Amino acid sequence: MSVFQKAVHTPPTPEERARKKRFLSALIVTCIALVMIGGSLHVVRLGSIRMGEMRELATYNLKEESTHIRAAGEDIALHETNEHPLTRVSAGYTVAEADALLTKERWQELETTVLVPAGSFLMGTNLETANEIDRPQHKVVLPAYRMGKYLVTNAQYARFLAATSHRSPSDWKEGKILQGTLLLPVTLVNWYDATAYAKWAGCRLPSEAEWEKAARGTDGRRWPWGSTMDPNRLNTYYNVGSATNVDTYTKGVSPYGIFDMAGNVDEWVNDDFVPYQGTSAPAEAFQGKEARVQSQQDQAMKLSDMVSVDRRYKVLRGGSWKGDPFATASYHRDYTMPNKASDFYGFRCASDAGK
Repeated sequence: MSVFQKAVHTPPTPEERARKKRFLSALIVTCIALVMIGGSLHVVRLGSIRMGEMRELATYNLKEESTHIRAAGEDIALHETNEHPLTRVSAGYTVAEADALLTKERWQELETTVLVPAGSFLMGTNLETANEIDRPQHKVVLPAYRMGKYLVTNAQYARFLAATSHRSPSDWKEGKILQGTLLLPVTLVNWYDATAYAKWAGCRLPSEAEWEKAARGTDGRRWPWGSTMDPNRLNTYYNVGSATNVDTYTKGVSPYGIFDMAGNVDEWVNDDFVPYQGTSAPAEAFQGKEARVQSQQDQAMKLSDMVSVDRRYKVLRGGSWKGDPFATASYHRDYTMPNKASDFYGFRCASDAGK
């Protein structure tokens, strides 16, 4: 037998076996690390793709983000400045100019109202996952009435401003609508603005019960189209990034054919925010509160406390393009002080059946 053959068949020493074990262990650890790194890189890549999709959906260049994001309460501050007699901007249109914004046929369509027949419906909910302020479910009987098929648009509001010299919303430029937004719902209007428009237009704001019946019909469904959330039927939770034209979501209409009763913008209704009979919600929830600076130290630090006031909240319904999708449920109640305004507050009109 040769020296080479002897070398081949010589069993490994304990030291050699230990080295092999260490090598195999290191190899296994390296393989696991490479798999983890590869997985992490894949996740990062997917995240990058998702961010790219979000950028494409953004309504402005994200490099300009700092100039667009609003601090909490900024809409309120802008609105209060806009309301001040020394800074307010009234109508930027003459009556003839406002009338010429749309065709006669388009005006007629926007001003369409829908008959909601007399009868009872189920208002509120018994779902344990719902807010206490939305409970309990109860039967309400209403006479027949008419509801606006669409939210009130910028174009319609321009007519109102031209006729009355009411101040314009704070996001209009020199009293005029921004380009391309004629058919968006008018926003940055408070409850008093909405009430003034309705009076001028020969209608009124709907009651809370009228709004809910028009949104969900009589079978107790959660949304205008049924009881399953479908993000393709409404504008909510930044899936668009802004308000949309009032005739966009044809598949999201209510049982009566009314548009945008879920999403797009929260809608002012006429009612004060008061508890349903038999609710388990605490009375404190319905107590009107406003931010008040309590001391010079708080003022220096720009702090405020929510203080109870002798005023009622007003109700908003329907949820918005900014909000939680489940806040668009037809039974959900939102609320704020009637002098507040935001870029996701709007309204529609209602009237008695004979009008």
